[in-house]
Amino acid sequence: MSREMRRHPAVSKTPKRGRRGIPRAAQRAAPGRAKAAAPFWRPRWITDIITELRKVVWPTRQDTLHLTVVVLIVATIIGVALGGLDLGFAWLAEHILLR
Repeated sequence: MSREMRRHPAVSKTPKRGRRGIPRAAQRAAPGRAKAAAPFWRPRWITDIITELRKVVWPTRQDTLHLTVVVLIVATIIGVALGGLDLGFAWLAEHILLR
């Protein structure tokens, strides 16, 4: 393959097709194309929430258990450290500052 062909490959004359068999350029250019209307009893924001929740990748049970254990361990360590600091400052205040 020549260098010229690599830089400028031959362009296909048929338009690329998007969803529903409509050419992509026509899909972008269509001004009135909007999402299908939601039922009258469902506000738009609820439809948006449902759409976003369908995109979420939920963790497996094993991942959830593992992360819960990690959170409990970290919370315990931080609690013990803060409790120790509190006891230390209380002792300091009682024995040194208040005498």
